[in-house]
Amino acid sequence: MFAITTPEEADAFIDSKPITAIFKAGTCHKTMQGWGNVEKMLRERPEIPVGIIKVVEHRPASNRVAERTGIVHHSPQIILFRNGQPLFELNNWEITLENLEALFQQHLPDVKVEPAQEGGRSNLEPYKRLLDAYLSGAISEQQFAWAYLNMFREDASLRSQEEFELLNSLFGNPDEHHIHPMTILQFEQANPQATPLFERAQHLRARLDTL
Repeated sequence: MFAITTPEEADAFIDSKPITAIFKAGTCHKTMQGWGNVEKMLRERPEIPVGIIKVVEHRPASNRVAERTGIVHHSPQIILFRNGQPLFELNNWEITLENLEALFQQHLPDVKVEPAQEGGRSNLEPYKRLLDAYLSGAISEQQFAWAYLNMFREDASLRSQEEFELLNSLFGNPDEHHIHPMTILQFEQANPQATPLFERAQHLRARLDTL
């Protein structure tokens, strides 16, 4: 995941590899839900890099993508590129898993899919990439928290006890054994921890490299 902050960075990123993705992130609930769906699809396709434009802070970069593609700006918005040309876009509440899966199958059937491993120690790379995106400033704290907890909810049952306890330690979870993202976020807001989330994420990122 890469933070895109200027028109020049947008051009360079789109042209950097044969297939790339641009995600325009706003600040509303639509962005959190859309990003969670996009992250899941790209998690299974690690060869596709995703550039994230935070449109409130970096609107010129977003405008450059609109100028280059002719695609009207929306937030949130996902655009997939092949050889610098847009393949498809989805906007706002259209960014669903069903729509993404259909478009990926239609336009990118040749891209290798790597589903989550079942049994034993499962892949921690998706968590590392998500933590890196947050720690680098590519996504906001709110977007990170929503994406992290939804990812953990999906695969918590596949984790070893060691992995589960470590991943579950990032947030205050009132239910030790079940992952309910909205409940956890509400609990976190009502019971703020002494250590800021950014510092906890830094510590977790370092710990994941030791497993």
